[in-house]
Amino acid sequence: MSFMFTVSPDFTPDHLSGWYIFNTWMQKQTGVGIHLEMYNDFKTQREAIKNDQIDLIYANPFDAAMLVREKGFQPLVKAAGESDESIIAVNAENTVEDIAHLVEGIKVAFTDDPDVHLMGMIMLEPADLDATNIIEVPSDTYVLVAKHLLRGEADVGIFLAEAYDDLSSMIKKQLRVLVRSQISVIHHSLMIGPKLLDKKEQFQSALVAMNSDEKGAGVLKSLNFNAWEKVENDEMEFMIDLMDTLSM
Repeated sequence: MSFMFTVSPDFTPDHLSGWYIFNTWMQKQTGVGIHLEMYNDFKTQREAIKNDQIDLIYANPFDAAMLVREKGFQPLVKAAGESDESIIAVNAENTVEDIAHLVEGIKVAFTDDPDVHLMGMIMLEPADLDATNIIEVPSDTYVLVAKHLLRGEADVGIFLAEAYDDLSSMIKKQLRVLVRSQISVIHHSLMIGPKLLDKKEQFQSALVAMNSDEKGAGVLKSLNFNAWEKVENDEMEFMIDLMDTLSM
């Protein structure tokens, strides 16, 4: 029997091959047949989750509540030293220096990455901006968010910090960061579903020890990670509660 593994669609495309290598490594370490299925957007991925088609997922923090409370998933690990942060950026030629100086009616480019969009909109609140007084510029990727800024099609862009940092130096030279969040406790997590819970400890042990093996460390490098660290259930519940609070 083959189980289904997927990755949150907000991952950096540069690491696509790394996830396939990681999936192969995971199968060899656990002896479990695992198929990696990538989805182009959150809507399609959530449909697969709701239809109980997913058994392992590298999930964004926004979806963690649904996975834990509705689908019985439990956390395995998170990338050591990594957290999800948002960036508000503008074209480098934009004269605005402070979030509070932004005005109603500005065009805001963002992806459908839910936790990043949530944090970004919270960071726009000092300017009294919300969904009712901005012009939304939906974008499929963070590269397109950047292009909207460069072409003058948007005034402000909301980025996952990691995705912004991975933009080419040529693009970043033409942009300017207004603010970067520093929440530090929100993160993606590798999570395991009900059909595999009897193998939770096996998966967790292999993942936590991954960086101590030369091949494993190489696979982690392809994902731009240094190591995995264990995530306890109560840590996940704390993050879910925090996301609920931020959503209010």
